Amino acid sequence: MQIIDGKKIAAEIKAEIRAEVENLAAAGKRRPQLVAIIVGNDGASQTYVAGKEKACGECGFKSQVLRFADSVGEAELLSVIARLNADEEVDGFIVQLPLPQHISEQRVVEAIDPKKDVDGFHPTNVGRMTIGLPAYVSATPAGIRELLRRYRIATSGKHCVVLGRSNIVGRPMANLLSQKDTPGDSTVTMCHSRTRNIKDICLTADIIVAALGQPEFLTADMVPDGAVVVDVGTTRVPAADAKRGFRLKGDVKFDEVAPKCSYITPVPGGVGPMTIVSLMKNTLRAYKKEVYG
Repeated sequence: MQIIDGKKIAAEIKAEIRAEVENLAAAGKRRPQLVAIIVGNDGASQTYVAGKEKACGECGFKSQVLRFADSVGEAELLSVIARLNADEEVDGFIVQLPLPQHISEQRVVEAIDPKKDVDGFHPTNVGRMTIGLPAYVSATPAGIRELLRRYRIATSGKHCVVLGRSNIVGRPMANLLSQKDTPGDSTVTMCHSRTRNIKDICLTADIIVAALGQPEFLTADMVPDGAVVVDVGTTRVPAADAKRGFRLKGDVKFDEVAPKCSYITPVPGGVGPMTIVSLMKNTLRAYKKEVYG
């Protein structure tokens, strides 16, 4: 059994990006810039945005965080998005989700210029990704693919079971693994809350990507010997003995599943760091105009 070290791979990629950015700066070119918009005081969102801001510094990017009270109106938020769309110094920007209920997340996502949609959530990028055109791919699936690539985990002809059908992880992950690419060329089964016999399906898998958001859902009796298991879950579970009052739990019951695996990602330190570094890669691609020219 080998641990897939997302923290280590993310550090390597950030160093690669930093070297490229420093070369650009040495040639007299401006640095890439990423802007994050955050609404309200959700603790998890604040942590995620802080992590993205730190990663920008490590990659040599310029960054801004625009903070708004949760009472901000939808019209005001849309006007900020329009300004960022028009700002030639901003290469990419994200709107941290979730948003307050009085703001339409879909309307906000669709207002972002696809050329600056480094989160990969705009329908244009989702559509381009789905049919195999160059696109900004949602950061978590992109990060998982990079882990599979760098660990040289074979996917061609393998049966991959994706647990979860969210538009952010499950659906794009299933699509990407089925495409003619490396990693890719897998036969994919996507399972969800209405799927019958999930255990039986998992037991036929070569690779399992667990992205349900249900702590420790995947147990040892659901995993065949030698499987590759990728755990996307990051649920905060209260823990009185923890310094922060909670622990992060994945969707996989790690201690009992790990001994059966050929490769497995831990939580934390697996997929999470790769999600942020994929956002950095998308920002650099936006700066270089690699997707839309």
